[in-house]
Amino acid sequence: MAIQISSGLRNHMLISGSFKSGLDGGVLKIFAGAMPSTADADSSALTVLCTISLDATGTGITFASTVSAGILAKNASEIWRGQITATGTASFFRWMAISDTGALSTTEKRVQGTVGLAGADLNFSSLSFVSGNYKVIDSLNVALPLI
Repeated sequence: MAIQISSGLRNHMLISGSFKSGLDGGVLKIFAGAMPSTADADSSALTVLCTISLDATGTGITFASTVSAGILAKNASEIWRGQITATGTASFFRWMAISDTGALSTTEKRVQGTVGLAGADLNFSSLSFVSGNYKVIDSLNVALPLI
């Protein structure tokens, strides 16, 4: 399955802003269970294993201020990590605003994708998350190919 963007992010990029401006200041939530069919769909009742923020402070994370060869990377000066709050097996992620409740929305700016060991949208060395531990994302790149 490919990365999914929400209606809110799509509309933001078409009218008023960039991918970066739509997502900067948000958090990346890692979930257990079945991934919703779209990034607009409700995720509020699903199990959040971990919320990745700026050094686990709850402050939003950002992308780099420059692009190289069509690739937007994680802001290298930031530590992206979160404390695991529930034990389980990671299956998908959502990048969303801190204030986003996860309810059904066509206006929230979100990105949703798979989590795996290899070949997923976001890869980890282990999908087993244990409550109390921390999860760190050292690198994350978003590529936009030439059309």
